Amino acid sequence: MAEDKSRNPDPRYNKLAIGVCPDQWGVWFPEDPKQIPWNTALDEMAQAGLSIMETGPFGYFPTDPARLKEEMDARGFRVVAGTGWGILHKEEAWADTEKTFRAIGETHAAVGAEYVVHLPPLFRDDKTWEYTDDRVLTPAAWDLYISNADKLGRMMKEDYGLKMVLHPHGDSHIETREDIDRIFGATDPNYVGFCLDTGHIVYGQTDPIDLIRDYPERIDYVHIKAMDPGLVKQAHDDDWPFGLAVAKGCSVAPPDGEPKMPGLIEALADLDKELYVITEQDMYPCDPSYPLPNAIKTREYLAECGLGVK
Repeated sequence: MAEDKSRNPDPRYNKLAIGVCPDQWGVWFPEDPKQIPWNTALDEMAQAGLSIMETGPFGYFPTDPARLKEEMDARGFRVVAGTGWGILHKEEAWADTEKTFRAIGETHAAVGAEYVVHLPPLFRDDKTWEYTDDRVLTPAAWDLYISNADKLGRMMKEDYGLKMVLHPHGDSHIETREDIDRIFGATDPNYVGFCLDTGHIVYGQTDPIDLIRDYPERIDYVHIKAMDPGLVKQAHDDDWPFGLAVAKGCSVAPPDGEPKMPGLIEALADLDKELYVITEQDMYPCDPSYPLPNAIKTREYLAECGLGVK
């Protein structure tokens, strides 16, 4: 991990590098009229004092490597990761998943990225909130999920030099502590890492600090965000779709919500390994005037806790 202006000079935390992705600007989709235009968001991300980039939904930013690098270089960003959705538990979906991740791999390897984040498809639609898949996977579907995760991770590593990290998510098949334990227990650590998304782990009613302490060797990458515990409880009690929980304000800016950032950042520092820690807040759709000041406040608060510099 190269030195970066967002690094904290304190040796206690100097292996943690803060970054950003489009989710911090309310972006969930490659294209959507309710989202901020990519060039505006990119300008504002730089204005907020950030310089490490996870590109988010593939197609939101330019996908041509030369163009992507030009736009990022012009604003002082270093791309460290790409992101993709891909179905792993259905045999007929593999061809599309492979095609998607090869496209992401080609673009991101060409601009010097190190990781690719696998976001699990949801069993309820992001916009309509209707069920689109089985809520609970059969044992056979789980077995295929695991084998395809290893297969995809191996492809990304051997063909593109990228470490694949699986991402937990509300309304997905990787949400609860039981789900996460199952993934850790079955996948090959040489090919499958874990993106510790602190907000989604709280949404899955698990303590991310427990995961850090129980699986230190598997945590390769971090999304740092918080959730309102009262709304998390209500979402589960009333079986809200994840999109409805977000619309009701479940995802919040720290220091509000859980996990509490000082203890979380301390636990990450205890891992004593280099980690990209990407700020996020689920807020699709949002008022376009909100993300910039919110991101600045969030970055400054996280710096007070030891992540990044003011």
